[in-house]
Amino acid sequence: MNYKILLMLFFFLATPVLVIYFERKYRIVRKVGGVLLCYILGAIAGNTGLLPEGSEVYQNLLSNLTVPLALPLILFSMDVRKWLKLAGPTISSLLLGLFTVVVSIIIGYWIFKDSLTDPWKVAGMLTAVYTGGTPNMAAMKTALDVNNELYLMTHTYEVALGALYLAFILSIGQKVFLLWLPPFRNPETGKAVNDNNNNNTGIEDEYESYSGYFRKETFLPVMMGFGLSVLIFAVSFGIGKFVPEEFSTATIILLISTFGIAASFVPKIKNIKKTFQTGMYFILIFSLVVSSMADIRKLVNISFDLFWYVGLAMFGSHLLHAFLAKFFKIDTDTVIISGSALICSPPFVPLVAGALKNRDVILTGLIVGITGYAVGNYLGVLIAYILR
Repeated sequence: MNYKILLMLFFFLATPVLVIYFERKYRIVRKVGGVLLCYILGAIAGNTGLLPEGSEVYQNLLSNLTVPLALPLILFSMDVRKWLKLAGPTISSLLLGLFTVVVSIIIGYWIFKDSLTDPWKVAGMLTAVYTGGTPNMAAMKTALDVNNELYLMTHTYEVALGALYLAFILSIGQKVFLLWLPPFRNPETGKAVNDNNNNNTGIEDEYESYSGYFRKETFLPVMMGFGLSVLIFAVSFGIGKFVPEEFSTATIILLISTFGIAASFVPKIKNIKKTFQTGMYFILIFSLVVSSMADIRKLVNISFDLFWYVGLAMFGSHLLHAFLAKFFKIDTDTVIISGSALICSPPFVPLVAGALKNRDVILTGLIVGITGYAVGNYLGVLIAYILR
């Protein structure tokens, strides 16, 4: 291995660390988002001749390893017992949100299937990302063997439209939905909530902050969690070898998800701090590597059908969710926070809750979002193979 390959590997491993640092320090970087920034940096590195010859082998290795290692770390923080004890509206909104995502994606599939390449794979990716998040979409790339260009194009449209979606939710979304849905009411007082003194720091620290990561009491348990993640990947990979080759990759991803959820029932594992952040670090590496493998010249011709399909899946599912929520008597804030958690993933929950001026829905959003992480892989594979 020559020094150029070593420098390339250092770039892939160290750049996400810098992105995390600048994302925490500068608001503008935080608004752009770490995943999108890694995509941009990776695309620049991969399309300007900066990567050495023979880099493809190591890029493929990293892209195939990072997601399976990230998934268990993200799922360790899931609290299934607490989710089962939640009040009806949260569970109803979660199930309704999953249903509307699947319905929108199936409708879009039948509209655009004749004009897209591998539309069943696109459907699987969109199902996974809009019930879970970027880790699930990345898992679908591996599970469904999606080529880099199709994955990058789909994710690029998803990120671009996601920015518009967030702009709507963070500005006038609550006022618009209040025209149709009832306001959120405090379960103890029964009064409509309008808390202008929100404090979301605790939740942000738990799911976003890397502060204190290298302290002995934090770092050593995280390394144990990482070791368990490696073990889960190894066991799942071994079992996957006994399944027909066509389904082996999907089986491995689903096994990893299952073992990750099972491990979350063990208090010593669930209570390890910063496993979520560690998993997201691997997702940033994946984003950087995958975008560096894509030939931007092949993305010049915009696929408008794919763009509209992504838009239908994102906006259509949330609008249908809000429409049906009226008949299930689900309030505005619960619909917005659960829809945002499914579409944008849990790290955005505190941000959306702040815009709603309602910290009481933070736990609802996190549980819906993390549950979405858990079921996203199953739904993604299921919908993809049904439509196939």
